[in-house]
Amino acid sequence: MRETFDVIVAGTGIAGLSAAIRAAELSLRVLVITKADEAAETNTNYAQGGIIAGKEDRPATRADAELLARDILEAGCRWNDPEAVRFLASEGPDLAVDFLARDAGITFSRGRDGSYDYTGEAAHSERRILHFEDHTGDAIQKGLIRRARELAVEIRAGWTLIDLITNDHHSDDPVERYRERETFGLYALENGTGTVRTLLASAVVLATGGLGNIFQFTTNPPSATGDGISIASRAGAQIINAEFVQFHPTALFHRDIKRFLISESLRGEGAKLTDKRGRPFMHRYSSQGELAPRDVVTRAIYEEMSAQGIEYVYLDLAGHYRGAEPIERRFSRIYETCASGGIDITREPIPVVPAAHYSCGGVKVDLAGRTSLKRLYAAGEVSCTGVHGANRLASTSMLEGLLWGVRAAEDIAKSLSAPDGGPRLGPVDPARLERIPDWKTPEGAETFESALIWQDWKIIKMTMWNHAGIVRTRKGLERAKADLDYHAHRIEKFYREAALSRDVIELRNGVETARIVVSAAIHNGVSAGCHFRRD
Repeated sequence: MRETFDVIVAGTGIAGLSAAIRAAELSLRVLVITKADEAAETNTNYAQGGIIAGKEDRPATRADAELLARDILEAGCRWNDPEAVRFLASEGPDLAVDFLARDAGITFSRGRDGSYDYTGEAAHSERRILHFEDHTGDAIQKGLIRRARELAVEIRAGWTLIDLITNDHHSDDPVERYRERETFGLYALENGTGTVRTLLASAVVLATGGLGNIFQFTTNPPSATGDGISIASRAGAQIINAEFVQFHPTALFHRDIKRFLISESLRGEGAKLTDKRGRPFMHRYSSQGELAPRDVVTRAIYEEMSAQGIEYVYLDLAGHYRGAEPIERRFSRIYETCASGGIDITREPIPVVPAAHYSCGGVKVDLAGRTSLKRLYAAGEVSCTGVHGANRLASTSMLEGLLWGVRAAEDIAKSLSAPDGGPRLGPVDPARLERIPDWKTPEGAETFESALIWQDWKIIKMTMWNHAGIVRTRKGLERAKADLDYHAHRIEKFYREAALSRDVIELRNGVETARIVVSAAIHNGVSAGCHFRRD
């Protein structure tokens, strides 16, 4: 089956849906796909803390933007792109209010006086973060899906992106190999049937999310396997800053509850980190204490655990909370989840450990979301805008995904209004699309046991955690590279022989993304932000 659209968006988080919604508002025919069984199964959905936003009663001022930009640059160790930081600081906060609250009708928490309840988080110099209790992402996810459906945006769940279609690689017209490389769409697996579909478009937006699952411990959902970075790299798009993988300081340490993040906003409301004897320690690592940047807090916890030979530390909210609402309401999701594991956060501290959380690098894009590959855009965690630098400032990620998703859609709409081959992109000539062949499944493709895939994933995760995790050395990174190179060769052979499934595609992408991260970490011998080189 072949279908043609103006725009195909891969991903249903805030970046993907924002792009799709804006494209639909601009009268483009849009298709959105996600490999998950439900459109709501995204990193966005699990976000707790919030999103940086402007004031409800007035536009953001120049002083507001300058202060936000300063905080972003300081958190990012000034490895950031200053132009991208200024763009987000000046354009993003008001867009968050207009697009999310007003247009999409998303509800955010309000104080007793009826005004928005802005909260603070680490490394922010003021309270500027909108939230809905402690499950902001859930509220945003539902609101954006609702808005997309109002606009009749087609969303297909259970469709896994295999590869981008490029003219010079896939077309059966030999002349295309002499032309500039362009993206003409993608091949996608319909998970339920095992059928590979050819989806053609004049522009593709990658919004596939993060890579946390290439590490042994992560706060990300299982779907975050680095697909977009691997797929874009294979197509020839430029990847930058891949070494900067942020570890969240506080994931719940519990035998039965996995992947659960304890939001930074708890520390914004007064929570203290302590060792097992209840002794605070952050004052010894930073004058900002618990509100130091994430990389600083993460390494402090790592050092305390290493020095004391312990598996976790504690986050004490009960004894230090300074919020107005009761804890069980302000942090309802955390309260209920911890309670299900026998922890009453209103009375006792929470056991926490660091975990892989956010990729600050990715597919290089400009201010309009354009990649180095013609007709390919990227937004959200899969991209690298330059905003985050060496370390992401809390609650910038959803704002970045929103802003670049909207701007990508607007740029595509402008581009498609021009003739093909002109100064702007224009729609692809249908005759060129006709020369793209459908997917060919090799004869004798085998179905492999899931245990084999699980075993390969275990090796990748352990290798990355032990040698490319919170603290890195050249010797460890080189060991990781050698191990991953060996397994990548085997996995690629396995991929060529296997009947395609979501699991097989994810494994191929995961090992490739792990190699990209390790290679970038080896190349960057400077210790900065969340790329910490002990040597």
